[in-house]
Amino acid sequence: MNLQVNPTRMELLRLKKRLRVAVRGHKLLKDKLDELMKNFLELVEENRRLRTEVEEGLTRAFRGFAMARAVLSWSYLETALGAHRERRGVTAKPVRRMNMEIPHFLLDEEEPNIYPYGLAETTGDLDEAVRRLHAVFKPLVQLAEVEKTVELMAGEIERTRRRVNALEHVLIPQLEEQARYITMKLEENERGNLVRLMKVKEIVGHG
Repeated sequence: MNLQVNPTRMELLRLKKRLRVAVRGHKLLKDKLDELMKNFLELVEENRRLRTEVEEGLTRAFRGFAMARAVLSWSYLETALGAHRERRGVTAKPVRRMNMEIPHFLLDEEEPNIYPYGLAETTGDLDEAVRRLHAVFKPLVQLAEVEKTVELMAGEIERTRRRVNALEHVLIPQLEEQARYITMKLEENERGNLVRLMKVKEIVGHG
């Protein structure tokens, strides 16, 4: 450990001030890390729930398409579904969360007509499959937002943990050791001065 410091009272005061700032910063970062971990675990659980909802919704939708395919020709299905020209817009808006910029996805308020074909010309299986596929769109967008937030938060947790560890295991111990070293040197100097003073008094007294 580097103890190449100037053993003066001014340097000791400076070190103690840095140490107080480092200890306070460590506490704030530790509190931030705890809060990040709490939010992260909640988001992981939300991610799991949304992913299950999306996967189940897509499975049911694809099952419906398979049932429709058993009744309708592939060319008819392509023509019916390919006629869809309406779009559902998604807007990404950045928001601040835990001192991070997180994307927030917003669906357009106006919902398009989800059936691009005449209902009288198709089977109920196809209609239900289209409806289920449309229903899964909103949780799919939410899942994308949560997964991106989880990714960004994981990076912030790692950066914060490194800073906490650097303060806790490197900077704070180093400042404490340097402060002890200067205190020891100052005490040695005071004892040396006291001894010299006593010798001077002894010499003067004998004079």
